[in-house]
Amino acid sequence: MIRHTSRLFLRMPEERDIDFLTALFSRPELVAHRPDPRPDSSEESARRLARDRAHWRLHGFGRWAIETERRLIGFGGVTVSTEFEGLNLSYHLHPDYWGSGYATELVREALAFARNDLKAKRVVGLVRPINIASRRVLEKCGFDFEREVMLHGAPTHLLSHRMAGVD
Repeated sequence: MIRHTSRLFLRMPEERDIDFLTALFSRPELVAHRPDPRPDSSEESARRLARDRAHWRLHGFGRWAIETERRLIGFGGVTVSTEFEGLNLSYHLHPDYWGSGYATELVREALAFARNDLKAKRVVGLVRPINIASRRVLEKCGFDFEREVMLHGAPTHLLSHRMAGVD
């Protein structure tokens, strides 16, 4: 399943994405807000890609590979949450593309997909308290702070977006 926005091309992740994914999650600034801010090993990145591809096979949707101008810039979208009610929104963009509105564009498209295609009633986003930029993106897209939860041993803010007009 392929989707487009005005600047983004969104597609299912493929095996050929492994080198970019490994380089992305080896960047210290990308993993700085984790409880253990250690960059991923190539094996951890391979497992991440395998999980994303398995989610697609099982559910028919998942986190997209995000491209702009025919260049891979990150991964993101909605997945089935096993811990919280609703779909889970997540995204990771290459730092060279931070601050350009790509995250907001992705989140808005993911919400439209969740509402219109999946008929989801609720989408959640999990953000570490220190990650103010990510929280601002979610709030700009209509997410509201719901509560603090513990995730992987660290306090995390759970924000939610309730879909209007979905029965």
